[in-house]
Amino acid sequence: MSTDLHVLDDLEWRGLLAHATDLDALRAEMDAGPVRFYVGFDPTAPSLHLGNLVQILTARRLQDAGHVPYALVGGATGMIGDPKESGERTLNSLDVVTSWVDKVRSQIEPFLSFEGANAATMVNNYDWTATLSTIDFLRDVGKHFPVNRMLARDVVRTRLEAGISYTEFSYVLLQSMDYLNLHRDHGVTLQFGGSDQWGNLTGGVDLIRRSDGHHVHAFATPLVTRADGTKYGKTEGGALWLDAEMMSPYAFYQFWLNVEDEKVGELLRIFTFLPRAEIEQLEEQTRDKPQLRAGQRALAEHVTTLVHGSSETERIRAASASLFGGGILRDLDARTLGSALREAGAVRLEPGRPIPTVVELLVATGLSTSKGDARRTVAEGGAYLNNERVTDPEHAPGDGDLLAGGWLVLRRGKKRLAGVEVAR
Repeated sequence: MSTDLHVLDDLEWRGLLAHATDLDALRAEMDAGPVRFYVGFDPTAPSLHLGNLVQILTARRLQDAGHVPYALVGGATGMIGDPKESGERTLNSLDVVTSWVDKVRSQIEPFLSFEGANAATMVNNYDWTATLSTIDFLRDVGKHFPVNRMLARDVVRTRLEAGISYTEFSYVLLQSMDYLNLHRDHGVTLQFGGSDQWGNLTGGVDLIRRSDGHHVHAFATPLVTRADGTKYGKTEGGALWLDAEMMSPYAFYQFWLNVEDEKVGELLRIFTFLPRAEIEQLEEQTRDKPQLRAGQRALAEHVTTLVHGSSETERIRAASASLFGGGILRDLDARTLGSALREAGAVRLEPGRPIPTVVELLVATGLSTSKGDARRTVAEGGAYLNNERVTDPEHAPGDGDLLAGGWLVLRRGKKRLAGVEVAR
């Protein structure tokens, strides 16, 4: 971020301010000195996802501007989960949620600094919720929540007809209590989250005002959506997870490489720390020369490096080049090669089965529609095995052709690619 640009102006330029309580008052407080802020993450899965990354990077922007982060992992709220429009959540056990808390913490920690004058602090709301009695909760928190305000929340209205449990209905009280505790014990005066959390965010602001008479702040970031308005949070294979075991770094990289041209500028602003001038230049290149995909390449490289590290990004770039003839396939490690080929499309041969001919493999992988089509491809010089042109349609690969992890790489022409995994 430019040193002469106020962090709120930077967030606004990046499109990260969808709602706010009072930006003028927040600006004045920030100008008077570092503000302590918090953002929460519920461990309702063993990994964070793309939507959570928006909040993590926003926290880092605020810390880079000199403010003090409190990252809350909800060991208590994760036992319940915020209401979903689609229906009641499945409740997970304490042991499961506790293990997920540790995983979520480890994903947040690399993005924030835990040293220096504005060092980050990691907190778990289970610490102040587990021993709270029902009577104290109802008297000290529930007393300050008008039921009509709780009923006004969009997700609650949506769920009322189909049915919503008291557990999920009361989630807003727990999140609001988090803000109250952090305000009292740590002097936190700002909370932010996604715009779908706006009711919970303002619930905490109101609770602090009603119970302690103090005025605090909240803002919400917009939900990140595709050009057609659908959420980016899901793919055909599930959520866009940050955990490398749940979504391979290669697949993660490919997601960013394939975003729509019209979304490039927005995503560069939200998910990268590139200078404003460079982002605007990439937007211009994407608009004027979309075939170069300059913005998408910058997104893929920068966001993958943020989440998975520069070494992983280099391996992915090497794999992408090698698969299409721009490098040496045998230099690729089994994990990277396997991830790339599964993403491109792959078939698996069972143990003990002889490796079929190239013609049969072209059909099995879907690169050819029939054996006749496959033979024509070979005859025209368009079939490749491990980047070597195939001239004999009856050639059957042997064990010596297998790459790391027991893979074969088939290619038709310059761009159509598939993998064959030979189990041994």
